[in-house]
Amino acid sequence: MSDRLDRSEFQPKTDFPEYIDDDDRAVAGGPSTHDVEVQRRRRNRVRAMALIAAIGLMFAGFGLIRTIVAVVVGYGLFMLGLRIIGAFARPVPAPPPPGELRRVKLTYRCEVCGTELRITRANDQVPEPPKHCSEPMVLTTNLDDII
Repeated sequence: MSDRLDRSEFQPKTDFPEYIDDDDRAVAGGPSTHDVEVQRRRRNRVRAMALIAAIGLMFAGFGLIRTIVAVVVGYGLFMLGLRIIGAFARPVPAPPPPGELRRVKLTYRCEVCGTELRITRANDQVPEPPKHCSEPMVLTTNLDDII
């Protein structure tokens, strides 16, 4: 068993240069011209399929109104589905820089007097609880809804 790899001698190798972290320029957002062209071709293909479906339905003996309604509804549903699936492909936006307010939906309650407070903007996802009646208020929002 001398052919076994000794894990203590294993050194991973990367193809990345040492200066890769030195480039801190902002990356331009938005779709590239290639992406725009791909989306245009995809829309044209879907429109061609809708036209072929309309011609096929007309030759199958369906009426003009039924064919138009079926093709328009089918096209709309297909495009809606593509947009929904495309939304899953987009990355989650980066958090805002420190000091910038974020939208939150938190509800706190004072255990002493029962006063409730709703916070809609904060500098953190889950900020420190505010104080009321000299005691920290209790977070009543479900944490699963926040994170």
